Amino acid sequence: MKLHELKAPAGSRKRRKVVGRGPGSGHGQTSGRGEKGQKARSGGGSQPWFEGGQLPLHRRVPKRGFTNIFRKEYAILNVKDLERFEAGTTVSPATLSEAGLVRTATAPVKILGEGTLSKALVVSAHAFSEGAAAKIRAAGGTLEVITS
Repeated sequence: MKLHELKAPAGSRKRRKVVGRGPGSGHGQTSGRGEKGQKARSGGGSQPWFEGGQLPLHRRVPKRGFTNIFRKEYAILNVKDLERFEAGTTVSPATLSEAGLVRTATAPVKILGEGTLSKALVVSAHAFSEGAAAKIRAAGGTLEVITS
């Protein structure tokens, strides 16, 4: 079989209904839209979020909370993720990015304390949880806090 011999299976492609072409077609005059009204007009009909004129849900529900404009988004990593590096390695955001553990080397990195660490590593990150710092020091590693 060649590309020019390919053909869609019978009944899989349906032609568009051609309306508004006179009384002989059976779909003339109002083109199957009934008589006058909103649904007969072009662009007529209600939107999916329209609730019949009653107060919409997003206006009935009270507003809560706020957005802290000073929030700092960290790329989060656990101590168990550092286990893949060799002992004595300096782990920085750049090496984490190369290893595929964080998306970009530019995002600030925070190390959290889930899991265990059995190697002494030199870990440099923007922030550490208390548990992560304790586990890295217990494994014989050192911490370097990046300030930027």
